[in-house]
Amino acid sequence: MKYYIIAGEASGDLHGSNLIKALKQKDSEANIRCWGGNLMQEAGGTLAKHYKDLAFMGFIEVITNINTIFKNISFCKEDIALFNPDVIVFIDYSGFNLRIAKWAKEAGFRTNYYIAPQIWASRERRIAKIKTTIDEMYVTLPFEKEFYEEKHHFSVNFVGHPLIDAIAQAPKINVAAFKKEYNLDQEKPIIALLPGSRKQEVSKMLAVMLSVAEKFDTYQFVIAGAPSLEQEFYAPFLKKSNISLIANQTYGILQIAHAALVTSGTATLETALFKVPQVVCYKGNWISYQIAKRIITLKYISLVNLIMDKEVVKELIQDALTTKNLTVELTKILSPETRKIVLNNYEKLEEKLGGTGASAKTASLIISNLIK
Repeated sequence: MKYYIIAGEASGDLHGSNLIKALKQKDSEANIRCWGGNLMQEAGGTLAKHYKDLAFMGFIEVITNINTIFKNISFCKEDIALFNPDVIVFIDYSGFNLRIAKWAKEAGFRTNYYIAPQIWASRERRIAKIKTTIDEMYVTLPFEKEFYEEKHHFSVNFVGHPLIDAIAQAPKINVAAFKKEYNLDQEKPIIALLPGSRKQEVSKMLAVMLSVAEKFDTYQFVIAGAPSLEQEFYAPFLKKSNISLIANQTYGILQIAHAALVTSGTATLETALFKVPQVVCYKGNWISYQIAKRIITLKYISLVNLIMDKEVVKELIQDALTTKNLTVELTKILSPETRKIVLNNYEKLEEKLGGTGASAKTASLIISNLIK
């Protein structure tokens, strides 16, 4: 069968790649065309568009790139029509994907959604569009099934979270060898910096994250470089002796990190599943933030706290993200007492997410729904 998969960012590329592997295991004749990244291409998908060409975040950034976005939408529709898939699978990236889904449903294509739009966070009215445009939904957060089914009477499948699979499958590294390969100090503990994957967010986040480096000179700070960004982009941030950059090795870094400073998003959950105490950081364009603050009604921004429905990790948002506050919170998670509390909560978090097999479950459901 023919599958068209659309992912628009690094996390979607990861989950899309595991879904492609699972589809190919269950359907030996699977023909997969996709929007995504290197991982989806390496898994066997034919890449129609790379997510690095789609990475616009925030309301202002979207407006200033609106022509490019509309061109991408037009190209996507034309490409789907030409490929004529048996099913389209949307992965997260709801602003773009729900537009395509509306057109696709009207054009007669089967529409599946994996990693559901976060309408529980903002613009809940989008449920009306989802109900009319999506045939099957596969949700990955435990509270989403109740949200969609009990509140909005829309049937969904809870498949567990694919990050558990991705992390379980990550190659286990030798700490000493890893440090030697990347010229890291063998003795100093590592504080990982995960500033995101888009230029706009990295530019805003890294400077303030690194502003605490000299206050923690007995540690080494390691920036997890995004595969979508050139190493030259990070050069201005590498001026202090205890700061290093390692590109495209986030899971390796998290395996050996003692603590982490993490931009809000999927990375907060990844960091928790690697059992690394963290401070969650977010600072956006001022206007974009003011708009977002008025339409997002959640108590927390990190997936860790949302899933646990309490503050497990500290969130420093916008004006609260300062050198002083970051120093205070990093000091806390480096203390044995706080670390023990955080790590105990991480264990409970993993239990809530369910076991392994999200990608395989989703692939089986996609195929079974096609052959009904």
